[in-house]
Amino acid sequence: MSLLKLSHVSAFYGASQALFDVHLSIEKGQVVALMGRNGMGKSTTVKVISRLLRHRGGTVMFDGQDMARVPSYRAARAGIGLVPEGRRCFSNLTVHENLIAAARPGAWDFKAVAGLFPRLEERRDQVAASLSGGEQQMLAIGRALMTNPQLLVLDEATEGLAPVVRQEIWAAIARLKAETGMAILVIDKSIRELSRVADHAVILEKGVSVWEGAFSALSPEITDRYLGV
Repeated sequence: MSLLKLSHVSAFYGASQALFDVHLSIEKGQVVALMGRNGMGKSTTVKVISRLLRHRGGTVMFDGQDMARVPSYRAARAGIGLVPEGRRCFSNLTVHENLIAAARPGAWDFKAVAGLFPRLEERRDQVAASLSGGEQQMLAIGRALMTNPQLLVLDEATEGLAPVVRQEIWAAIARLKAETGMAILVIDKSIRELSRVADHAVILEKGVSVWEGAFSALSPEITDRYLGV
């Protein structure tokens, strides 16, 4: 049984339909890349998964539970850890306070997060507003990990970061895959970096799943057709 399964999902913002027919499944321990050009529905799909937006049609199942009436805070408790686009750290709280704010019992505690991102140990008592963009992204990932999720959702986690910081983030994702067996959904534009961590890919176009398969099966024809500028 899939850990997460979306079938025929549609979603709206008011009267405007954003998702028309999205299919996506993630197995335990699998890393899945959700891909597509800008404005094709990736972030909306993330909002549906994390229950920040209710779907209007289709089904969303997580760990055997129908998520139709589940609010976002219960989705987090169920095991969906979201790293949102734009980071959204609590700017007036310290690094440590940000991390413990949503902490839940489990293997991921401050020591474990600091082991993944040593900079957070160094910045423990600094407020989030004083951190660099890359450090704030590490903090956002660490905060999601401290909910001890079954599924980690990374929405554009390397967007706008310096190359050296992007490499640190990708190295952390690879380490999570290798050492924890955590299921991960990654939204990112870097096909090269995704190819190093992703097992599976789903491509969206205009709110519809148009391709799904092993990441290794992505051909230049497919990427040019659906991901090219």
